[in-house]
Amino acid sequence: MVDFLMQAPGEIPGAELAFLEGLMAMAAGAFVLFGLLFLAIWIYQGFAWMKMAEKTKTSNGWMAFIPIANMVLLANIARMHWWPVLLILVSWIPVLGQLAMLALTVFMFIWMWKAFEKVGRPGWWPLLSIIPVVGTIIYLILLGIAAWGKK
Repeated sequence: MVDFLMQAPGEIPGAELAFLEGLMAMAAGAFVLFGLLFLAIWIYQGFAWMKMAEKTKTSNGWMAFIPIANMVLLANIARMHWWPVLLILVSWIPVLGQLAMLALTVFMFIWMWKAFEKVGRPGWWPLLSIIPVVGTIIYLILLGIAAWGKK
């Protein structure tokens, strides 16, 4: 008890530990929140691309939910070659892998452009996803319009 009374004013024993525990709890909560948000967006996009596959009479719409296979589905919806997906195989090679991923990103935007045009929507809509945060939200809304909208 004497040690407690001898401390400087405002200093509470274990305060640093409590602060760190609180910080870790906040980090864990943010991780869970962003994980659930990512999962919700993944499921939403999966259903949207599956619907677009149905609209364009593309088989295997279920591939929209499988990583990497969803890129093949996107290429099939756009009626283009799927081989650029193989660029993922070189992604672990320094420099060359980064260039391969850049090339794959360009191909994905081309596929999305063509896919949106196949369902009667402007092909430039997916380019809005380049805008940080707001562009992604707008893209998700426009993806829903392309998938479930009339036309």
